[in-house]
Amino acid sequence: MRVVQETPYRFVIPREGQMRVPGVIYATAALIGDPEHEHALRQVANVATLPGIVGASYAMPDIHWGYGFPIGGVAATEADGEGVVSPGGVGFDISCGVRLLASGLDAAGLRPLRGRLMDELAAATPRGPGRGAVWELRDRGELEAILRDGARHAVRAGHGTERDLLRCEDYGAVGDADPRQVSDRAVQRGLHQVGSLGSGNHFLEVQVVERVTDAVAARAFGVERGQVCVMIHCGSRGLGHQICTDHVRAMEQVMPRYQITVPDRQLACAPASSPEGRAYLGAMAAAANYGRANRQLLAHTARGVFARVCGTGLDLVYDVSHNLAKIEEHDVGGRRARLCVHRKGATRALPPGHADLPGDLRDSGQPVLIPGSMGTASYVLAGVPGGGAFYSTCHGAGRVMSRHESARSVAAPALRRKLEEAGIAVRGASARGLAEEAPEAYKDVDEVVAAAEGAGLCRVIARLVPVGVIKG
Repeated sequence: MRVVQETPYRFVIPREGQMRVPGVIYATAALIGDPEHEHALRQVANVATLPGIVGASYAMPDIHWGYGFPIGGVAATEADGEGVVSPGGVGFDISCGVRLLASGLDAAGLRPLRGRLMDELAAATPRGPGRGAVWELRDRGELEAILRDGARHAVRAGHGTERDLLRCEDYGAVGDADPRQVSDRAVQRGLHQVGSLGSGNHFLEVQVVERVTDAVAARAFGVERGQVCVMIHCGSRGLGHQICTDHVRAMEQVMPRYQITVPDRQLACAPASSPEGRAYLGAMAAAANYGRANRQLLAHTARGVFARVCGTGLDLVYDVSHNLAKIEEHDVGGRRARLCVHRKGATRALPPGHADLPGDLRDSGQPVLIPGSMGTASYVLAGVPGGGAFYSTCHGAGRVMSRHESARSVAAPALRRKLEEAGIAVRGASARGLAEEAPEAYKDVDEVVAAAEGAGLCRVIARLVPVGVIKG
């Protein structure tokens, strides 16, 4: 497999064999130079074989190996005709995403309150694998209201404000959700997890805005230097995982009917316009709405703690998903086309003036939220005119070590001491969970963001640093 460097931030895998389009990786040589990335680059080439793919098989600077698609992968297929949808292009944690809230408190005001604040946030935030939720649902009927209306239903039930929906991707809910396509097993897994972090790389962080590089956009977003913020990173929990599992199995069975062959069975797919494709898209949208409601509940709970401990509110800056497939219109070869845009570990980054942005963000472009690894910086970015990969950018730092490798090589007590000495309070992480998410298990988020900006995918608005982290 040849990889050709075209610019400092763009690499191309030329078409060969079954590839229908080239592969394009936005990165630096250092970010993809590790031999471990060879597997992820092979996945970029494999995705390029999907029926109906247009443009290229894209990868972001945080690319690493995933299920079928690389994490950091973007691919768009014709939504009508032979263009397919692949659950591997979304992943198991459907609508995993990030929510950022800004407080009326600055770093100096937080200092005497930090210990109590972190204790109360930890006590109020269900986390870890299995059960535990802010909102316990009784039956499928209650859950289906969330699957249809996402954060909108949570706000109607008193868990937030109307302004929250204006600052949430899709105004809080994907419109084509179909709860009928969600299995009973997925429902049972979802009933007891609405308003919970889960485990792995998910977190709730208290952060401080260290630097603002675009004051006009930052003001429109509602962030300023020295401000205390809360960042929440989580997804659709067991419900989303089960939906992916169910529909991968269904698509594996029907590919022969549609005469589809793929180089990796993890790329199981079906035409997006087929009954199986529509069923997955409807179930995936339902899981996306669950993920939005999940973050809405966690944010509303954090608001209560901030009001009680700090006497301040939390205003939503934005909420955006980075594991989703969406039907969108884009220009392809001089024509307007309906596309199924898969973003797996990649964030939509709409440019200024885009019709899908709320009015108060129209001039600035979409806020893009990039969480760093534990103990490192996070970023607020914005979409830019002419952004590549169907207006997409990175989603985080990107792993360079497996969780098993990290747990084997990192001493959790020493890591905890290091974080505390750096002024970062840690709550609720198990020793193994802490070691699995050590900063050295990830790429340098500063370098990833610099590459994304250098490639013309986004622009930096602000850099935030953690002062407290709650892990599952």
